[in-house]
Amino acid sequence: MKQPVAPQKSTPAAPVGAEKSKPRAKPAQPRPPSPKKPRKPRKKKKQLSTRRVLLSTGLEITGLAICTVTGIVALLGYSANRFSGTRFFTNLLPFTLGVLGLIVLAALLLIGWLRLRRWLQTKSLLLPPAIALVLALVVGGLAYRGQFFQTFSHFRTLIGGKAEAGRVTLTHQVFAAYRRLDPRQLQQLIDRARLFTKDIDAAAEAFELDPDLLHGIAATESSYVPRESKDGGQGLFQITQVPEAVMLRAGRLLGVSRPLLADHRHNGFIAAATLKFYLDQMNNDLFLGLLAYNIGPRNGGLRFIMQQYGATDFITIQPYLQQLPRDYPIRVLSYALAFRLFRKEGKLLAYEEGLNAVRIQHIGIPGL
Repeated sequence: MKQPVAPQKSTPAAPVGAEKSKPRAKPAQPRPPSPKKPRKPRKKKKQLSTRRVLLSTGLEITGLAICTVTGIVALLGYSANRFSGTRFFTNLLPFTLGVLGLIVLAALLLIGWLRLRRWLQTKSLLLPPAIALVLALVVGGLAYRGQFFQTFSHFRTLIGGKAEAGRVTLTHQVFAAYRRLDPRQLQQLIDRARLFTKDIDAAAEAFELDPDLLHGIAATESSYVPRESKDGGQGLFQITQVPEAVMLRAGRLLGVSRPLLADHRHNGFIAAATLKFYLDQMNNDLFLGLLAYNIGPRNGGLRFIMQQYGATDFITIQPYLQQLPRDYPIRVLSYALAFRLFRKEGKLLAYEEGLNAVRIQHIGIPGL
């Protein structure tokens, strides 16, 4: 017999549409935003004003120009001395190649500077002009202390040609004349001149002349012993005949109607006016002006003599001055050089001792 099946307990059916209940998850709380690190503000480059930019650029160009001009003068002067001559392969061709090399070198240096300038401007806008000025000071110091003076003389001869060569010859005649002067006599002249220095300096200033040049004339004419000479010369500058326009101009600056030759101050003003007159007549050629001052109106004056013989400068007129003092300008300038040296150095330098010759040539001759 089949045993009856025991009834199974039925579980109540879940209502339709009902879902199994799940534990509700807690809503995620929003995380607090992480604090952002503050960004460092970028440093802005300082913008210079237009005026400062122009000033900076001007200083940079000035510094570079000084370096460039000094370098060109030095290299051309050295080349002119090193390759002086007329042969093509040993003189002319090497000098020409040197000029070409100078152009290439200048171009390379310019390119290098422009690149360096860009990098310097990233550091500071004021670095390029500062470095350019420092370079100019260094180059200027080397030029002043080194052998630049002699190199510059070679450069002047290269550019000046015949005229500069003649000037160099005459200046060395002046240096040689100074070398022959007696130092004791020179010192005596300088001591005597102290009594008249104030008046001579005033006359030089009135007519825009070098005072040492007037001192040289007085030393040559009277040795600073004012007197009346046999040939009619009077006073400190031994004034004889002067153009009437000279007397009027000197009197106007002195504030008198007629200057007195016996008055030391008047005598100096007349001499300065006379020299200025002849310098203007000789186109500011100092040697010709001094020669005309010495000759005066005799024989029609120097201008007439030069026209008569077709002479154009001091060198070409000298052979025709047989009866006239051809060496007068040389003597005046040698004394003037002595006064300039004493004024600048406080003593007279012996030309042949040590480096005095270079030092004296660097100081230069008054009026030149």
